[in-house]
Amino acid sequence: MLSHRNIKLLIEYDGSAYHGWQRQHNALTIQEVLETCLSRLTKEHIRVIGSGRTDAGVHALGQVANFKTATDLPLSAFNAGLNRLLPADIAILAAQEVAPEFDARYAALGKTYEYRLLNRPVRSALHRAYCWWLPMFLDETAIKQASAALIGEHDFSAFQSSGSSIKNPVRRVWAASWDLAGEGWYRFRITANGFLRGMVRSLVGTLVDIGRGKRRPEDIAQILVSRDRCQAGPTAPAQGLYLVQVLYDQQDLEKLTDSEG
Repeated sequence: MLSHRNIKLLIEYDGSAYHGWQRQHNALTIQEVLETCLSRLTKEHIRVIGSGRTDAGVHALGQVANFKTATDLPLSAFNAGLNRLLPADIAILAAQEVAPEFDARYAALGKTYEYRLLNRPVRSALHRAYCWWLPMFLDETAIKQASAALIGEHDFSAFQSSGSSIKNPVRRVWAASWDLAGEGWYRFRITANGFLRGMVRSLVGTLVDIGRGKRRPEDIAQILVSRDRCQAGPTAPAQGLYLVQVLYDQQDLEKLTDSEG
C-alpha cells in the first residue's frame, strides 16, 4: 500500500458564484468544487484543509489548502491536470508535496487581505463584481491616518460580525495601508496574524465613513476600546475583498515585524 502524500495547493478564485470557501449543505462552495474535482482525479474520497474561510462573494489571489492522498500521480496532475477539471473561475497556481505534518490552517502565521474601491462619479460595467463603487468624495489623508492606528495588537471585537464563535478577539496587525492606484482606484491592504469574521469588511466600512467625514480618524481608537460592533461603521460589500497571501515563512513574518518597529 502506498504511503499517504500531503499536497499543498495555491489557489486563485473568483468568488462571485460561490457561497464562500467552506463546504455547506445547501449552497455551492469553493471547497466542494475543489474536493469533487480532486476525487475524480485521484479516484479517492478527498477532503481539503483550507487556510481559512472566505465569505460568499469574496475572491482569492492566494488561498492555500492541503490534502492527503495515496495516489502516485505526478505533481503536474494537481496543477495542469486539475485545472482542466475545474471551472474557469477556480485555478490552481501551484502544487507541491509538503511534510506530512503540514496543515494549511494551523501552520499559517498570518494573512494579507486587500480591499478594492472605485471612487468615481460613474459606476463600472466591467468591475461591478470586483470592487465597491463609491461616487462621493473621500478624504485620503484622513483614511490613511485612521489606517495607521490599526497597526499593533488590539481587541477587534467592534469589527467582528455577529454569530462568531471565536473566544479570543485579539489580533496583531503588522501592516495596514491605503493607496491610490490611479483613475479612481483605491486599495486597502492589511496583514495580521489572523482575522475575525467580517473584520476586514467592517474596517473598510468604518474607514469609508471617516473618508466621507462622518467620523474622525481618531475615532478608530475609541471604537476599538468600546468592543461594540454598533460603534463601528457599516460592513463593506463582499465583492471588493481579496485574500492575497497566506504567510507560512518566518522570514516573511520577521520582515513585517521589523517594518512595524
